[in-house]
Amino acid sequence: MLNEERIILMTKLASYEAHEGKKNGAIGSYFRSDYVGIKVLGSMVCAAIVFAVCFALYIFYDFEVFMQDIYKMDLFLFAQNVLIAFLVFVAGYGLLSYVIYTVRYSKAKKAQKNYYNNLKKLASMYEKSS
Repeated sequence: MLNEERIILMTKLASYEAHEGKKNGAIGSYFRSDYVGIKVLGSMVCAAIVFAVCFALYIFYDFEVFMQDIYKMDLFLFAQNVLIAFLVFVAGYGLLSYVIYTVRYSKAKKAQKNYYNNLKKLASMYEKSS
């Protein structure tokens, strides 16, 4: 005889495995500090590349004016301002990435815990029916 509650639980488990389970399994194979550290480091590298491209576009937009003014400006102060902007941008992006990936990791672990609890519940249902 079919048990409706078991069928519903098995459907939930199969749906989780097909959709979120693969992604959460990859996340869950890391320790939290390793997962967050790798992702934040990758995000900071991408942020540095984005900053370099945007800065190059900014310079090349009015390159003629920039070249005319290069002799009038204090190059040390200009480099210092660019470096400060770079550090603020990369640090801000790194902090935002840290928060996002920490939340993502905790949600994945919570979903995995719920999945394993449902598996235990399903196993106990089978034991009761035997």
